[in-house]
Amino acid sequence: MATIDDLIGEIERSYGELTEQLADPQVLGDRARYADAARAHAELQPVFELTQQYREAERTVADAEGLLGDESSDAEMRAFAQDELVLGRRRMDELTDEIRARMLTRDPNDAKDVIIEIRAGTGGNEACIFAGELARMYTRYAQAKGFEVEMLSFNENDDGGYKEVTLEVKGQGAFSRLKYEGGVHRVQRVPVTEAAGRIHTSTATVAVLPEAEDIEVDVQANDLRIEIFRARGPGGQSVNTTDSAVRITHVPTGVSVSCQDEKSQLQNKEKAMRILRARLFELEQAKQDEERGEARRSMVGSGDRSQKIRTYNFPQNRVTDHRIGLTSHRIDGVMEGELDEFTEALAAEDRRQQMAAAGGE
Repeated sequence: MATIDDLIGEIERSYGELTEQLADPQVLGDRARYADAARAHAELQPVFELTQQYREAERTVADAEGLLGDESSDAEMRAFAQDELVLGRRRMDELTDEIRARMLTRDPNDAKDVIIEIRAGTGGNEACIFAGELARMYTRYAQAKGFEVEMLSFNENDDGGYKEVTLEVKGQGAFSRLKYEGGVHRVQRVPVTEAAGRIHTSTATVAVLPEAEDIEVDVQANDLRIEIFRARGPGGQSVNTTDSAVRITHVPTGVSVSCQDEKSQLQNKEKAMRILRARLFELEQAKQDEERGEARRSMVGSGDRSQKIRTYNFPQNRVTDHRIGLTSHRIDGVMEGELDEFTEALAAEDRRQQMAAAGGE
């Protein structure tokens, strides 16, 4: 295993190279290269920031060791230096573990914007009200992190809640902050419409999906079969006397486009290629939509009360995340978007499990 100094050095070199690429005119002029560099830079930035914290702790330890080695230091200064040395070394150990874990468990989607889909589950009107409260909770949380939030779509019910609502959260690292929120959320409380004061249980499902980037359709020449033929008009008559019509088939997908509207073979070919690219783009989007659908289905389950990741119990002022057994007794703060206690604990547990699976423990 590489030493922490070697690992930090590699991170710093990679981050520096990516920063230079983003300022390179050649990269700036190449949309695909710039997008790749920007994505890699955004993914690496959180780890790079940890390396800079490590460097700062390293300087603190070096300064403390210098003071302790200076015979002219008085007792008070030496005591201060000893405390700084202990704290600095402890911080270096913590950051070593964190940097190794982050490098091992980096998610390529972490830097992306995110789509949050919230749907009322079991519980009728109360479930719709709860779905609206979750939307507000995520909006408050995202805004506190400096992200931009936009409501993309919604379907209200008569009591001011939502049968379903979709939010877009934009900002570097949005997905990394919100990706553990997907699943069934359960609320237990007395609905305002409940005259007898009985506690009801309702649910809402949340799907958290990284937003797909613009798709660049890369059509390789050797994937195309191009056929040239004479254009024909209605009734079978020849439109012109040259072989100007073009049929282009994308062999891997079987998508075929014919064009004979223009008199020039070159013009017909260019037009056919534009249509072909558009159709391939549509196919790729459909594929991504299906992948998102699978991710959504695995995330939200059936929406049944028994399938839950978190319970919000208002009478007991309690929020419990069942995946990690974490309970908070400040439900009002949580509903106002104070989710760090949960998001950070879930991220730490995810990294721990991945490290264990990789033999890191």
